Amino acid sequence: MIYKANEQRYSSMSYNKCGNSGLWLPAVSLGLWHNFGGTDCYENGLEIVKYAFDHGITHFDLANNYGPPAGSAEENFGRMLKKDFAPYRDEIIITSKAGHLMWDGPYGDGGSRKYIMASIDQTLKRLQTDYVDIFYSHQYDPNTPLDETLQALCDIVRQGKALYIGLSKYPIDKLLYAFNFLKNAGTPCLVYQDKYNMLARNVEEHHLHAVETHGTGFVAFSPLAQGMLTDKYLHGIPKGSRAERPEGFLKAEQITDKVITTVTRLQEIAQKRVQSTGQLALAWVLRHTAVTSVIIGARNVEQLKENMETLNHLSFTDDEIKKIEEILQA
Repeated sequence: MIYKANEQRYSSMSYNKCGNSGLWLPAVSLGLWHNFGGTDCYENGLEIVKYAFDHGITHFDLANNYGPPAGSAEENFGRMLKKDFAPYRDEIIITSKAGHLMWDGPYGDGGSRKYIMASIDQTLKRLQTDYVDIFYSHQYDPNTPLDETLQALCDIVRQGKALYIGLSKYPIDKLLYAFNFLKNAGTPCLVYQDKYNMLARNVEEHHLHAVETHGTGFVAFSPLAQGMLTDKYLHGIPKGSRAERPEGFLKAEQITDKVITTVTRLQEIAQKRVQSTGQLALAWVLRHTAVTSVIIGARNVEQLKENMETLNHLSFTDDEIKKIEEILQA
């Protein structure tokens, strides 16, 4: 059966301006870091992507190393794009990144022009598309002159292989340098992406202020701390969860007694707001004026639907914010 998108798909999503650009991103974006690789069920992934698009998620976040195996998430999304979403390509924001290890040898990692240029070509081939909307430097590479990495990104935009430039996981001094370099080169940084959640707040020190000052959007990844900021791990580690899977980045030892205590106390506030703990955590990240969008993962449609319902209750009272802060500082 030919896929036909929901005609009311934009009615339930809110969209935020990405920095000083003309681009709007959905408040909730779908990340394909987990659950969309070659070891996962393709049909389940397709069902999730269809539900997301049918409910206003237009931004799909990838990277060259997403899988496993590396590259397979892009291959699967490219298959979906060609088979089901080709008529809607101009309504979709596809992002990808390069910066982590992809292949053996001295040219399969980092921020060199050699690696960046090879990576964008490989990404486009896997995605079966002529361009991505945003292409990121996935992390700062101290072994490559930063100018070399940034110039490669500029050239990718000039070649029409990406429409915008993004940066991710950069130290603040390197990020500020990059902002000025890219602006002077005529290809300003559209968006900065980093980890931000109730348990990881480092970006509050400098990065959030920097993006607001420079007119750059901010996209938060791991807003649920890979599931730790939900009710999932309050009573042990469920089978099939990220902490249970050997290839996952979340390890069982990260789920400490302190984390469980914190989440249990947050759960009490969430229940009074008639929200799940995860919905509370997502709303807390989205409350910050610098945050353009949060990237969520999903193992199934039900999980995605629950997270998207966050948009029904984003506001906080001053008292709620105070109580949350007391819990997080305990």
